[in-house]
Amino acid sequence: MTAPPSPSAKDGSPAGAAPAGGLDRGVLAVAAVVVLGAVMSILDVTVVNVALKHLTEDFNTDLATIQWVATGYTLALATVIPVTGWACARFGTKRLYIISIVLFVLGSALAGLAWNAESLIAFRVLQGLGGGMIMPAGMTILTQAAGPQRVGQVMSIVGIPMLLGPIAGPILGGWLVDDVSWRWIFYINVPIGAVALVMSVLILKKDTGHAGEKLDVLGLALLSPGLAALIYGLATGAEKNDFTRADVLACTIGGLALVLLFAVRALSKRNENPLIDLRLFKRRAVAAASGTMVLFACAFFGAMLILPLYYQSVRGASAFSAGLLLAPQGFGAMVTMPIGGKLTDRLGPGKVVLAGLAVICLGVAGFAAQITPDASYWTLGVALFVMGMGMGLTMMPTMSAAMQTLQHDEVPRASTALNIIQQVAASVGTAFIAVLLTTQLRDRGLDSGGGMAAEGPAEGVQQVPPHIMEQVFAKMADAFQTTYWWSLALLAFAFIPALLLPRRRPETPPVDASQPDLTKVPMH
Repeated sequence: MTAPPSPSAKDGSPAGAAPAGGLDRGVLAVAAVVVLGAVMSILDVTVVNVALKHLTEDFNTDLATIQWVATGYTLALATVIPVTGWACARFGTKRLYIISIVLFVLGSALAGLAWNAESLIAFRVLQGLGGGMIMPAGMTILTQAAGPQRVGQVMSIVGIPMLLGPIAGPILGGWLVDDVSWRWIFYINVPIGAVALVMSVLILKKDTGHAGEKLDVLGLALLSPGLAALIYGLATGAEKNDFTRADVLACTIGGLALVLLFAVRALSKRNENPLIDLRLFKRRAVAAASGTMVLFACAFFGAMLILPLYYQSVRGASAFSAGLLLAPQGFGAMVTMPIGGKLTDRLGPGKVVLAGLAVICLGVAGFAAQITPDASYWTLGVALFVMGMGMGLTMMPTMSAAMQTLQHDEVPRASTALNIIQQVAASVGTAFIAVLLTTQLRDRGLDSGGGMAAEGPAEGVQQVPPHIMEQVFAKMADAFQTTYWWSLALLAFAFIPALLLPRRRPETPPVDASQPDLTKVPMH
């Protein structure tokens, strides 16, 4: 049955649409809801990392145990993300988004009340179950509300918390831990979540799920534990600087095997309703966007992981100061991200992503060339600003390239798949770069701590003659420099799939009257 033609405005655009190239008030209201939820889930990861040392002391436990506060959250994310696409179709995106926020806020409040390490880890897992659904569900809501013609702009809005989280997290976490209490790194999510919850109820229009939507139970049983095991193996191997340990190999290989079994089953013609429809990747735009995202995430997120370590280990900066020194990257992204979104919708994502990759490679090369024990913070900041500009033109336009080609009902599962790809690629990248840096340090006769004593850099400096420390810092800086050149080489490979991205603006699909408008706010 064909949907009736929709009324059109004088300019020929569908009624209720925003002026050409702009976002109407309704979509911006939905974007505000999605960004609030994304800010909580992304910021929480980086905020908690700063507090691990304090948590170890407060609960009188070791770092290996308290590390599960971060690892448990990540594994919960990996476990719940695969089911989000099905849950969106089964229960409706609004209902699922509200449930995810409630779980996250509840986990946050309980984590703030934790009485020992075990209870904190358990509550962090609850947080992760909610946090894992927030981003893919939010992306689905926003993409469906905006339509393919404006996906680039809405993706640039969603990307804001992705960029600001790694920068603002260490700064906010350092202040809360030092001057307030570590419990407030969790309590702070409660008022933010309450506002997001109220806005979700008032702004998002209820969309009806399909009661007959069947859950691919076997697919879930393969993919969720497979992803959790794979990410755990990579994270543990990087943490221990040893990927040949029996437990690391068992988790990594076992997880990879489960993921591959899921892929084979999902691509089978007999599987009519897979948990994630991998057949979408047969489309050139989706496959090219995924390949670009994998290489970009591996190189960039891995490189950003070791950047605070350079400032702290080589330059002697505190955690709070290192967080501040990362800020230029976020400012650069804030400048180009809105521009990149509009250009994506007007010119097509392929041209924007290629330009973004060129800019980010220029920034990484400039940063790598300047890494010395006494490099100017201003010149490093300029290079970081350029890197941020490139990221703003690369990450979300790549996502847009895949989302623009999808029909309304395909968006939830595609959003889920892209979030899984980004999560796994970032884990692989951080593990690869961490091991690469460790290898470079050892090749120069240093351990993974740069040759410092176990008590830390400050005390180590007091025990070693100044001329020896100058040599140590020079070797450490050289190890970081070489690692960044390798990161640049990996980033350059992203140009290959990026060349296959669409270089034309998306066509406006026929309006389907059976699909709901996801906003209640009147559009003018």
